[in-house]
Amino acid sequence: MAYCRTDCIEKPISKVFEKLGHLVGSHPVWFFVTPLIVSAALGGGLLFLKDYEDNDVENQFTPINGPSKQARHFVKETFPNNDSLFSSQRLYAEGNYAVIIYSIVEGNILTDELFKEISDLDRVVLNLTVKVNETQISFKDICARVNGSCVSNPILDIVESKCVNLSFPTHTREGKDVFLGSTVGGVEERAGVIQKARAIRLFYFLQDKPGASQWLQQFQHVLSKETLSGGLKQVSRFTSRSRQEEIEKHTTDGIPLFSITYSLAISFSVLSCMRLDNVRNKFWVSCIGVLSAGLAVVSSFGLMLYFKVPFVITVANSPFLILGIGVDDMFIMLSNWQQTKVKDPVEKRMAETFKEAAMSITITTLTDVLGFYIGLMSEFRSVQSFCLYTSTSILFCYIYNILFFGGFLALNGRREQSNRHWLTLCKLPTQSPKGKSLAYRLCCVGGDYDQETGAEKQQPITHFFKSYYGPFITKPWIKVCVMFLYAGYLAGGIYGCLHLQQGINMRDLAADDSYVVNYYDDESKFFSRYGPNVMVVVTEEFPYWNKSSRSVLNHCMGKLHNLRFVNQTLSVSWLDIYLQYAESKNLSLDNENVFMGNLSSFLMLNPEFMLDVNVVEGKINASRFFVQTLDISNASMEITMFHELRDTAQNCSATKLLVFHPLFIYLDQYSVIVSSTVQNVGFTTAVMLVVSLLLIPSPLCSLWVTFSIGSVITGVTGFMALWGVSLDSISMIILVVCIGFTVDFSAHISYAFVASKKSTANEKVIDALFSLGYPVLQGAASTIIGVLVLAASKNHIFRVFFKIMFLVMLFGLAHSIIFIPVFLTLLSCSSTNTKKKTMIVPEVIPKVIMLENKSMAYDNYAFTKDNFHGSAPALQKNSPQRDPAAMPSWNPDVQILRLHQENRSIEEYVAEFMRLAPLAQMSTQCLKIFFHGGLSDPLRSQMPGPDPSVTLIQYVEWALSMSGSSSAVGLAEEVRVLHVGYIQPVLLTCSAKPTPREVPTESALHVSPAEPALHDSPAEPALHVNPAETALDGPELYVSLDEPFCG
Repeated sequence: MAYCRTDCIEKPISKVFEKLGHLVGSHPVWFFVTPLIVSAALGGGLLFLKDYEDNDVENQFTPINGPSKQARHFVKETFPNNDSLFSSQRLYAEGNYAVIIYSIVEGNILTDELFKEISDLDRVVLNLTVKVNETQISFKDICARVNGSCVSNPILDIVESKCVNLSFPTHTREGKDVFLGSTVGGVEERAGVIQKARAIRLFYFLQDKPGASQWLQQFQHVLSKETLSGGLKQVSRFTSRSRQEEIEKHTTDGIPLFSITYSLAISFSVLSCMRLDNVRNKFWVSCIGVLSAGLAVVSSFGLMLYFKVPFVITVANSPFLILGIGVDDMFIMLSNWQQTKVKDPVEKRMAETFKEAAMSITITTLTDVLGFYIGLMSEFRSVQSFCLYTSTSILFCYIYNILFFGGFLALNGRREQSNRHWLTLCKLPTQSPKGKSLAYRLCCVGGDYDQETGAEKQQPITHFFKSYYGPFITKPWIKVCVMFLYAGYLAGGIYGCLHLQQGINMRDLAADDSYVVNYYDDESKFFSRYGPNVMVVVTEEFPYWNKSSRSVLNHCMGKLHNLRFVNQTLSVSWLDIYLQYAESKNLSLDNENVFMGNLSSFLMLNPEFMLDVNVVEGKINASRFFVQTLDISNASMEITMFHELRDTAQNCSATKLLVFHPLFIYLDQYSVIVSSTVQNVGFTTAVMLVVSLLLIPSPLCSLWVTFSIGSVITGVTGFMALWGVSLDSISMIILVVCIGFTVDFSAHISYAFVASKKSTANEKVIDALFSLGYPVLQGAASTIIGVLVLAASKNHIFRVFFKIMFLVMLFGLAHSIIFIPVFLTLLSCSSTNTKKKTMIVPEVIPKVIMLENKSMAYDNYAFTKDNFHGSAPALQKNSPQRDPAAMPSWNPDVQILRLHQENRSIEEYVAEFMRLAPLAQMSTQCLKIFFHGGLSDPLRSQMPGPDPSVTLIQYVEWALSMSGSSSAVGLAEEVRVLHVGYIQPVLLTCSAKPTPREVPTESALHVSPAEPALHDSPAEPALHVNPAETALDGPELYVSLDEPFCG
C-alpha cells in the first residue's frame, strides 16, 4: 500500500538537525561545557526557594475567580464583623481559632470522671500565655468576646450545672437555645434526650490581634506534649493555621525521595546501557544522560525563582517527571547512535543520529510542553505553577539532551573510534592474541561490531520482539484474545469514570502521620451528622413589609428548607423572629413605616440580629438568614449540598439570593473541575492532532495517535477512580500530561508501522516492534522508576502523582506494544494482493563453476573475502600494477562492480542491476553482495546481509519492499544475453591475458531455458544458443589458488 506522506515540515527540520549533529560532533567540548556553566549560573536561583514558597491553601488550591470568593467579598462589605458581638456562624472567613476533640472508644463521655479530665485540660488551655515584644499575652487578652466576655464553651457550663436530661441538638439554657450539634458527637438519643455521647469538641476563638498567631503555636506545642491520665483514649487538635503549616512543613519532603529516585534512575540506565564489550560499553554515557535531566531541573527551577514564580508543593513532583522524560530521550538518542556505522567519522555518526533522534525528541517534547502550557489556563494557581515549572524543565531537558548529552556522546564516540577502554582509556586490540587467558579476553579486548551492517551489535531483547513477541502477537487467536482484553479494559475504564469522585479533601493536604489527619478523622467520625450553617443573603433592597412579596420570599426559603439535607427547625431567620415579636406587641408589619419604625427596637432586644440586617439611610440594603445542613459525611454529599443550595437560591423569583459559608471557598472546585478537565483535555487533544499532522509524515499515524489519546485518557480516569483517586486540581493536570505521554508512545509505534517497507500488515507490525519495541519499553520503565519512590511518600499529593503516572505509563505501554499493533493489523489497508509494477528479468542466472578454495579473478585482479566489508569489494593486483579504471568497461562483472545507486531511484538501480546480472560470470551469492554494496544509505544500513538461503530475486524484492517501492521482479518470456562461456577448472595461478574479441550485441543472441545446457555443467540450468547465431568466445575467467571470495 502506498501511504500518503506529509513530510513538507518534517524533512527540512531533519536536515537542520543533521547539520546541528555534524556541528556538535565537530566541537563536542564546547557543547558539553556550556550547559554546565549555564546550569551553575541559573542554579543560583535555588537560594531564593524559601523566599518564594507559596502554599496558601485558599490561594493555590481553590479556583482563582470562584463565585464563592465574590460572595464572600459581598458579605464582608455588607455585614462586617463586630468584635464585641462575636458569632461563629456569621464569620465570612475561618478566622483565628483552636479546637480540641476529646473522644472515647465506647461508653459515655458525659461522666463526672471524664469531664473532670476535660475541664482540667480546658484550664490548661485558658491559662496559656505567650510573650510578644516583651509583653505577656494571655488567652483573655486576645479572645473573641460577646458582651465583654470571652466566648465560652456552653457544654462545659451545662455539664457542670449537673443537668440530668440534656436535650439534643438544641438545649435551652438561661432562656436561650444553645446548639449542641457541633460540640457533642457520637450521640445516642431517645425522644430528643442524650442517652450517651462519645466525643466532646471545644472551640477557642481569637480576635485578629497581635499575639494570636504565637498563642496558636503555643497551643500546638502544649497539646502535643499533653498526656491523658484517665479514660480518654484520644485528644485531637486543630487550629486555623494547621493546614497551612502542614503544607509548608512537607513541601520539601520530596528532596530525599528524589535522591533515591536519582540513584535508581542511574542504576537502571547503566544496566540498560551496559555492554560486555570494553569499548562499546556505555556506562559513562548513561550517567551523563541522567545528569543531563538533573541539570535541566536545576536550571529551570533556578530561572523560575529568579523571575519570582511561586514555588508550590505541587511543583515538588516535577523533578521525578523530568527525570523520566530525560532518560527516555537519552535512550532514543543512544538507540539511533548505535544504528550508525562504527567506522564512519564521529561527525557523520552524530549527523545521522540527530537526523533521526532529534526529530523524534522534538515531536515528543513539543507535545509535552504544549500539554503543560495549556495547563496554564487552569483555574487553580497550584496547577499554573506546576505547569510553568515543568514545561520550562522539559525545554531545558530537551536542549541539554541535544547539546550537553550530544556533546558527550560525540566525545565517547571519539574514544570508541580510537578503540580505547571505557574505564582506563587504554587502546585495546579488537581480537584476542593467541594464548591469552579468558580474563585477558574479558578485560583487555574490545571494539567488536556487526560485520554485515557495520553498526554496533544489537541487544538480544530487540531480537525477542522480532523473533518471538512480534510473531506471537500477530497470531489470529492472540488477536482475538487482545480484542477481548481491550474490551475489558475499556469497560473497566468506563465503569470507573461513572464512579469518579470530585474535589480535593482537606485531609489529604497533610502528611499521613500529621495530627491534622487525626482531627479530620475524629471530626468525620463523630461530628458529620450536622454540616455547615449556611447563610442565605438577600443581596438587594426588598419590600419585607409587603405581604405578597414576603410570601414569595418565604416560598423561596421553603424550597431551601425542603432540601433533603437541610433541617428546617434549626434554621434562623431574623424576619420570622421579628414577625413573632410584632405579633406579641400587636403590631402589623404590613406597613413600611411600622416595619421600619419598630425594627431598631427589635434589634436592640436581639443584638445578634444587628449583624444580619444592613440598614442605610432608613432602607434595608441587604439581609441574611441561616439554614442548618445535616448528614454531610463525604465529598459526594458536599457536592450535592453545594450545588442544590446554589441552584435553589439562583432560581428564586422574589429577589436575588446568594448562599455562602467559608467552606464554600473550597467547594467551588466542584463547579469547575469537570468542565476544566474536559476543556483542557479536549483542547490539548486537538493541538496534539495538529502537531502530529504537521510533524509526523503520515495522516494515518496521526489518527492512531488521536485514538490512543482518547483510549488512554478513558482508562486512566476510570482506573484511578477505582484506585481511590478523586478528580481534583492535582489529578486534572496529570491527566493533561497524560496526553503528552500517550503521544510519545503511540506516535513511535504507529509511525514505524506506516514507514515499514514490509508488504503485509503483520510483517509491518513485527518490523515496528523490532525497531521501537525496546526503546518504548525502556522509556516507560524509566518514567515508572522516576516516580516509583513517591508511592512510599507520607504525602497524599505525591502518592496521587505516582498512581496516575503509573497508570499512564502502564496503559500507554499496553497500547503501544499490545493494542495498537493488533488494531493496525486488523484495520490497516495493507494487502498482499496489491497490484505491483513488474520489472522483467531472466529466470536463470548463469554462474561460474569454481574450484573449491579458489578465488575468482579477472584481468589478474582477485576478489577476496578479506577485502569485503559490506560494500563494493576491493581489488588486489596479482600481477602488473594497473589502475582498475583500465579494466575493460564492457565486461558485465566490471559494470556490476562499478554500479552504485547514488542519486537514482531504487527502481532504476534494480533495473540496471538485473540487466547485468545474467551476463555476469559470478555466483548468486556474489551478485547479492555486490547488489547490497551498491545500495545508497539509509537502505544499505537497514538491509540485512545476503543470506545464502535467499535467492537473488527474493533479495532484490526485499530491498524494493524496504524502500517503499511498489515494484517487483518478474520473469521474462524471452531474454537476450551475451554468450556466457564456462571455463574448466585448472591449476594455474595466473595466465596471460588474452586479447578480447569484438563483443557482439545483445540482439544477436537468444537464450531459452527450455533447451539442453550449453556446456556439460550439471549444476547449471539448461541453456540453449540458437543455431543461427555464432557463439563467440566471451571474456575468459582465470583461476588462482587464493581463498575464494564468494562461496
